[in-house]
Amino acid sequence: MAEHDKWDDIFTRIAVPEQFDETKSRINSFIDSHKALGKDVVLVTSGGTTVPLESRTVRFIDNFSVGTRGSSSAEYFLQHGYAVLFLHRSRSLKPFSRHFSRLSVLDLIEISCTHADLETLTVKDCYRAKIKKQLSLYESVRQSGSLLCVEFTSLADYLYLLRASCQALHSIGPKAVLYLAAAVSDFYIPKNEMPEHKIQSSDGALQLSLQLVPKMLKPLVKDWVPSAFVVSFKLETDEQILVKKSKDSLTKYQHQLVIANVLDTRKQKVLFVSRLSEEFVSISSEEMAAGIEIESKIIPAVKQRHHEFLNQRQS
Repeated sequence: MAEHDKWDDIFTRIAVPEQFDETKSRINSFIDSHKALGKDVVLVTSGGTTVPLESRTVRFIDNFSVGTRGSSSAEYFLQHGYAVLFLHRSRSLKPFSRHFSRLSVLDLIEISCTHADLETLTVKDCYRAKIKKQLSLYESVRQSGSLLCVEFTSLADYLYLLRASCQALHSIGPKAVLYLAAAVSDFYIPKNEMPEHKIQSSDGALQLSLQLVPKMLKPLVKDWVPSAFVVSFKLETDEQILVKKSKDSLTKYQHQLVIANVLDTRKQKVLFVSRLSEEFVSISSEEMAAGIEIESKIIPAVKQRHHEFLNQRQS
């Protein structure tokens, strides 16, 4: 079966997300409003996808991604003037609130006495400045309408919402950036092959047969958003194969940039691989200890390459 036909086929074999038409309408409205303003728009995908084992899902296959790179990158894209469509895993990290992800509400507040018989809840002094800063940034973004967060859980949700987002972005051509940081499953179970109810352990050992998900970059680059600036990610554990795998991806899918990284050092350095060049983006150990995030350097570098791409397309 041809690759294009495989993609047409997979959408007939996975379930349509709940409230899909409503979500698609929100995405279209967001893109149209920023198109009217002439803004650059980036689709940031973030977090991992689940693969359900039953139609009425109790068990599923998952991965370890919590959306650290995607959520932090979304913040820096906003700082650099982009409107951000943030397609993220439900309950994964989100822009601004990510700074408090390891804390519960009970960690942040305390009971204080303003009068002898009156108690109030207040934010602890050690968190007050940080919360105020993030609230201020979030309020500015909220008022500008420059961030739309759309949730997915399963692989099926992600694929439907990714295609809908790309179809909406098609209308703004090279002003669109796709920053594909989500950890997407390579396998799935077709909906007609899943049991409806919870798999019973009394039935004995479980044997699974998973189908390969066709690589999404080919239809995305060729058909869904052919004029956009597309950034994919390549994560490996062996640095020796990183460049070759990245170059192979660029040759096969014909997109613009691969951000390659090694698992153990991904928070300190990445390699930008394009068809013409390779360039490291990194932070020092001192910068890392000071709380500087590598995404604060990744996003300006992506913006520079996007605008070079944009100028070439418009000249």
